[in-house]
Amino acid sequence: MGNTLRMHRVIKAPPERVYKAFTDAGALAKWLPPDGFTCTVHHLDARVGGTFRMAFTNFATGQAHAFGGEFVEMQPHERLRYTDRFEDANLPGEIMVTVLLRPVSCGTELSVTQENLPEVIPLEQCYLGWQDSMRQLVALVENAAP
Repeated sequence: MGNTLRMHRVIKAPPERVYKAFTDAGALAKWLPPDGFTCTVHHLDARVGGTFRMAFTNFATGQAHAFGGEFVEMQPHERLRYTDRFEDANLPGEIMVTVLLRPVSCGTELSVTQENLPEVIPLEQCYLGWQDSMRQLVALVENAAP
């Protein structure tokens, strides 16, 4: 059984824009990799049953780790669930990611839950990475011209 991560953020952008950031390959490549990493999205078929595959590359070392999964639930602008699996055998298991979006007076309340994270990854490292990603997500969706 893996670890569970829960992130929460209020973003000054509409749910439609935040949802798009989770389902658009170009947007994901821009905001998802934590600081010091680049991202290559190999494919993204954002529909229930569709799959994705991408890789994060450490800019300093060139070392990459690939991962992918399947979209299992999509309620546009409200809810997104997908699986995630590392291609590295040392990072076993299937992660379930749930993204919840709720309109609020100033934009969107965003909640992200990752269940069954590989136990070999320290949970605090996951939180640090997500903090980087969330900062970049906010910069993308809040600064986009309407």
